[in-house]
Formats: sequence, structure tokens, C-alpha cells
Amino acid sequence: MTSMEDITMANIGRNTSGVVLPTEVSNEIWGKTQEASAVMRLARKIDLPGSGVTVPMVTADAEAGWVNETDEKPVSNATLNNKAMTPYKLAVIETFSNEFRRDAEGLYEELARRLPNALGKKFDETVFHATTAPGSNFGLLEAAPVKTVDGTGTWGDLVAVDAAVAAAGGELNGWVFAPQGKATLLNASDSTNRPLFISDLQNGGVGSLLGSPVFFSRHAYKADAAGDDGEVIGFAGDWTSAVYGTVNGIEVAMSDQATVNQGGTQLNLWQRNMFALRVEVEIGFQVADINHFVKITSGVNSVA
Repeated sequence: MTSMEDITMANIGRNTSGVVLPTEVSNEIWGKTQEASAVMRLARKIDLPGSGVTVPMVTADAEAGWVNETDEKPVSNATLNNKAMTPYKLAVIETFSNEFRRDAEGLYEELARRLPNALGKKFDETVFHATTAPGSNFGLLEAAPVKTVDGTGTWGDLVAVDAAVAAAGGELNGWVFAPQGKATLLNASDSTNRPLFISDLQNGGVGSLLGSPVFFSRHAYKADAAGDDGEVIGFAGDWTSAVYGTVNGIEVAMSDQATVNQGGTQLNLWQRNMFALRVEVEIGFQVADINHFVKITSGVNSVA
């Protein structure tokens, strides 16, 4: 006979630790605010077939020249290259008891609504910080050149980031800062102590830096580790050099008949009066030139 302990193990049920829904507050649900993918907001989206795609790149344009009357005209051809982009599957399954959906309907709906955002979070964390890609032909920004914005000369530090992108042949058109880097921007001031980077003094918002839009995302942060240049607080670059694509968009499926392997334990959903939600996406990312991006660190490194 199946025990109640077996039924609720590691799954979301009415007896799950932390689920308290007294009648008078059952409509109140607290949870961390979720964010859209910063990479998807900045990079260009292209069509991506399941077999992958080759993205043509113009690496240099034809060059004109001055000539005297009756002289031969110069011949100059553009140079071309390409990069392949392959999609990889990103997925997660969450299990529920039928009773949980019945008795905690509002909480279940909130969990179901938030589940696809787990894909965007993992996608950003991979693009920004992973040292190993999901597979070949998948770009990463971890290897981008590093610049420090530490609050001691913020204007000059940001100009140096912009200059690094320009020196590599790009044009900086977007910033992504983690919340851990926002205070550095807010504290930057001119000689009269007026904030440099607050476009709205009343609301305290940093809408743009050096003429390019700023996005804030927790996904851009990475704590420092031994051998690092300090904690990562953001990225900036020429986002026209970055593309992403999905094969069919995010797909959501529900089953109450399947058997799910959860941590080595086989869960027969029908036998346990349970069901599962599966969300997945086939997605790819690629950059034309990693030097068109800069990884921004705070200069703080607490690891010896």
C-alpha cells in the first residue's frame, strides 16, 4: 500500500513544506519577481530550423578609391564569412497532485504561469556565464573582453567599455546590468554632485548610458571565484552582432498518464493521482564577433 509519505516525496502537494493557505489569505501569493530574457530583448531574432542554420556575415565592405581621368578604376570586393547556429533543447518538468490543483488553485495557476520563465532564466545564465556551451555552434559571452566599472571613476570606466567595443569594429547599442551594479551607476555624480546617469530624478531610473538603452537583469550577475577578475555585474556590446532563434517557440504539455523519473525515482502519475507540466524550447544563440562585447566586473574579489 502506498503511504502518504511516498505520495508527497519531492513533489508539490498539499502537505509540501512551506505551503500554507489559510482561507483569509489564499489569494495572496508571494514570490520573487520574474524577468524576461535580457538576451532575447537585445539580440536579433532569426528563423531557426531544427537542423540549424548558417548565418552569412559581411566582414569587410568593398572600398572605393580616387582616380584620375581615364585611369583604371579600382577593384575591391567585400569579404564574407559565416557562422553556423544549432538549436538545443531546454526543458523542465514540474509535478503536482490533483488535490493541490483543486485546493490551491490560485497558487497552482501562479506556478504554472511562472514555469516557462525558467527557460529564459537558464538561457540567459548560459549565454552570459557558462564556460561550456550546450553543444557546438552555440555562442557564449563568458569569453568577452573584461572591463571594470568599480565606482571610482564611473564615467571614464563606461567610456572605456564603449571604446573597447568601437576598437573591435562594433558600435555599443545596449547595456545589461545586474542589480548589484545599479548602485554604482546611481552614485556616479558630476562636480556639483548631480547624478550623471539618472534620466528621471523623481523615480530614480537609469534609462540609458552614453546614448544606449540599459536593461537590468539578475541573470547578468555572477559571484567572483578564484582566478576571476571580480564579480560580474553586467555586459555591454553591439547586439546587432548577436542572433538567437527558436524552432517552434515555447511548447507546454500536460500529462496525467506518464511515468516521470524524478531524481532516480519513477513516479507513475496516474497511479498517484498526479499530473505533470512540461515546458521546453529548442533555441540557439550565436555571436559574429565576441570582441564586440565587454564583460563588466565590479573589481571586487573576495576570493583569495
